[in-house]
Amino acid sequence: MSSVIKKVIPMLDRILIQRFEVKTTTAGGILLPEESVPKEMQGLVVAVGPGARNPAGAGHLSVGVKEGDRVLLPKYGGTKVDMDDKREYVLFRESDILAKLE
Repeated sequence: MSSVIKKVIPMLDRILIQRFEVKTTTAGGILLPEESVPKEMQGLVVAVGPGARNPAGAGHLSVGVKEGDRVLLPKYGGTKVDMDDKREYVLFRESDILAKLE
């Protein structure tokens, strides 16, 4: 069985987000250690679940973001997802996302 993940489909109201890369060099070219650089609080929506279940009946409630949207994230939270492409992916619930950026 191949260890490469081809597609991730989040469950219910969860959203898979790729955090933007943090710059680790200053304008003068000095390299900063990763521990001293704060986390990037913006990300790109990579995959979206079908939405939370509708308590009034069958089906799901729609999600407020779609793939390709830029969003503002909380500093802490989410579930880190490791994939083979060395980028940082995090799973959040829709209610954890702070804002949609345009």
